[in-house]
Amino acid sequence: MNQVGTVAFGSSVQVEEVNRASVLTRLANLIGPRIALPVLDLLAKTGIALGRRGLFPKELFAVSSTTDAPAAILVPPRGTRRRLTDFGHFRAEWVWNKRLGDPLEQRDAAILYFHGGGFAACGLNTHRRLVAKIGNASGMAVFNVDYRQLPHHYVETLADGLEAYQHLLVLGFEPERIVFAGDSAGGGLVFRLALAAKEEGLPVPGGIVSISPWADLDWKVRNAHPNVRRDPILPASAFEFLSRQGFLIDGELDPMWSSVNHDCTGMPPALIQVGSTEVFLPDAEQVAKRYGEAGAPMQFQIWDRAIHVHQAGSDILSDARAAIREIGAFNREVLRSASYREYFDDESSGTSDQASAVN
Repeated sequence: MNQVGTVAFGSSVQVEEVNRASVLTRLANLIGPRIALPVLDLLAKTGIALGRRGLFPKELFAVSSTTDAPAAILVPPRGTRRRLTDFGHFRAEWVWNKRLGDPLEQRDAAILYFHGGGFAACGLNTHRRLVAKIGNASGMAVFNVDYRQLPHHYVETLADGLEAYQHLLVLGFEPERIVFAGDSAGGGLVFRLALAAKEEGLPVPGGIVSISPWADLDWKVRNAHPNVRRDPILPASAFEFLSRQGFLIDGELDPMWSSVNHDCTGMPPALIQVGSTEVFLPDAEQVAKRYGEAGAPMQFQIWDRAIHVHQAGSDILSDARAAIREIGAFNREVLRSASYREYFDDESSGTSDQASAVN
């Protein structure tokens, strides 16, 4: 049985500790816990205290959603093409490299991507460069979803994800050639979305890629983990604040909203990438443990001291570039596996047809 620290996983979970921390990654881990972390932790705990006194209206979350607009100045990689799709209550954007051809003409394979931002910030602009790089590494077009965020509730976010997935299925994309992918909040959402697809009687996707997943909306396990003092940039208290202010209903948090509390039987192959000092390491470990209990296949990569969603810093971080290459390799393997299944399905169908003709 695979094991990291005190957490044991089943034999279906392949654990890899990746020791490729770049100089800048090491520097962030040296400086962050001493400077950035205490300041951000104080701000989050102040927000929690205000919320308990009823002094933090949920409507203020609407302000954080404006953080995506300035990011429009970020330039995607050369050769990137994009097309916006408006669903009315949320938007999504196709992102692809021109060498692949228009995804709506090819309809061959797609990455369904959900950005991070704590369900309170970021969007299509902040993540366009990252998703384009992941798409290029994978040889796949990306459908990047700008789902509803706080003050909208998690159940509305999940509904948007299901609608986006059903949209791809209606367009003719085969489920085994669709990969759910996301980072941080989106990295936890992709597992819950695949579980919701099963609950709705929809086929699960061909694979799941999760970067630094916020997979447990409850804060207790995360707050008790040693990484609460080791994460160089993110205080665990920030996510307690978001859960308390954004998701509690009558003071209660439904455990079924979190993917860590579900049976993962029948879930597709998954890749998780998380930093060894991240506050979301326990979230990732819990998901991996559920996969192991269900015998579902997973590659669980723990990157040495990688900062939260370090893949977004691939312009300057060599370990981030290596992580994106790993994502691309996983996604290409998902497509190869889908092609093998299609080939044997066709062969079996052909044999059956021939037998019928003989009879």
